[in-house]
Amino acid sequence: MMIKSEATDPLLLAVAMAMVDNPRASLQELAKAVGVSKATLYRMCPTRDKITERLFSESVRQFDLAIAAAELETAPIPQAFRALIEGHLRHKELFVFVSNTWEPQLLEASDTEHRWVEYEAIFDQFFLRGQQEGFFRVDIGAAALSELMIGMLSALVNSERSGRIARKDMLDTMEKMFLSGAKRQ
Repeated sequence: MMIKSEATDPLLLAVAMAMVDNPRASLQELAKAVGVSKATLYRMCPTRDKITERLFSESVRQFDLAIAAAELETAPIPQAFRALIEGHLRHKELFVFVSNTWEPQLLEASDTEHRWVEYEAIFDQFFLRGQQEGFFRVDIGAAALSELMIGMLSALVNSERSGRIARKDMLDTMEKMFLSGAKRQ
């Protein structure tokens, strides 16, 4: 099933990266970092809090689309895993933003923008399904597999940002390392 995602505003993605690179930047500093005027950034979102809210909201939207496209409950495990990683890499700026700015107090928010725990549960269920079907090893819990996947994906995205690995190698590297490990076969 191919779910077409609506493109995320490139300016919003650039702001996400600028906020990751300089978490305490003012609107003026963020505008300069992304090459627009403060007025342009202000029209997009008049405060840092509004920018953060919009970034979390867009992240939720794109993560939901990535999860839906991966068909985690029905697709064959290898296909679903690859689609899940592809979906998150497609919007890696949002993934980096969320993974670098998420804090436990966000769980106390009552709105639907901060749903990291729901994503963890979805991932846990996917890995549990994979274990039950004999695809994933059972000596590592589903929750640990979820955390390892999230951590490895975050490390790969940050490594690509720093120039240590090539963008074109990210998906295959993630798939090989997660599914086969570092041990020579």
